[in-house]
Amino acid sequence: MHRNDRPAALCVTNAKGGTGKTTVAINVAGALNERGRDVLFVDLDPQGNATEGLGLVEAYDAAPPTLFDVLTDPDQRSAVHDLIRSHDEMDVLPSSIDMLQAEHELTLANVMTKLDADPSLDVDPAVLEPLTINVGPDTITGDTALDGLEQVLDELTDYDYVIVDSPPFYGQLTDTAIYATGNVLIPALTEATSERAIELLFDQIAALEDRTGETVREVGVVANRVESTNEDAEMLDWLEAVFEDVPVWSVRKRVALQRAFSSGQSLFAYDPTVDMADRFLEIAADLDRQFGFIEEIPQ
Repeated sequence: MHRNDRPAALCVTNAKGGTGKTTVAINVAGALNERGRDVLFVDLDPQGNATEGLGLVEAYDAAPPTLFDVLTDPDQRSAVHDLIRSHDEMDVLPSSIDMLQAEHELTLANVMTKLDADPSLDVDPAVLEPLTINVGPDTITGDTALDGLEQVLDELTDYDYVIVDSPPFYGQLTDTAIYATGNVLIPALTEATSERAIELLFDQIAALEDRTGETVREVGVVANRVESTNEDAEMLDWLEAVFEDVPVWSVRKRVALQRAFSSGQSLFAYDPTVDMADRFLEIAADLDRQFGFIEEIPQ
């Protein structure tokens, strides 16, 4: 979980498709950069949408070692320094095609921890090792096999913030992201189907907290692609009621956000005059407040 000797970290997560999760993550990172913060963006999504959206398509097909290797093999953690790519607005730890194996790998690692913890099962965890690429009983250092990303982030202390874009599904990989950061930023659409998605997220976080004994903090909700309809207004009211103790920010639907993504930039590099740039700056300012950054740094 987050420690004072490590950058402030948060996971942008929602398993519901189409929420604009990656666009929100990129623009929050861009806004933090606009406020003078040094940001590392981690693309933990095996599909690599953020890697593509930041103009780093070639990194997705790079030869090993990749993010998959540093995540699943303790002997390769330090290789993460060679994987980080520069972007005009932030540094990026890109996803790769190898990450398509990560959920399988981490799931088997979790099974190994359970077999090791319960002698009554009378199964040697090593019997699963032929089914994995990097993971084995000797590579698992924690009680839950969830600390891979946490150990990767321990290698990266020269940033103010780490923003992790999680996969669009709940499982070991998303749990790993939430466990490593201890903080979640939740993008949500202002439509009725979001209610179920939020309930599932609550269930996922509660299960993770119960499994690890750690506490996960919600730092805010980004109501995304908001339009002027009765359903949008009702859902905004619902989100504010459900998240009464955390900020709920409303980001209106703007074509410029998609165009910025397509150009490999945040809104701040693409067109900072778009009105929603101010909304993302509000989010960044509030994160600075929550994480103890007092002043904006002049650019």
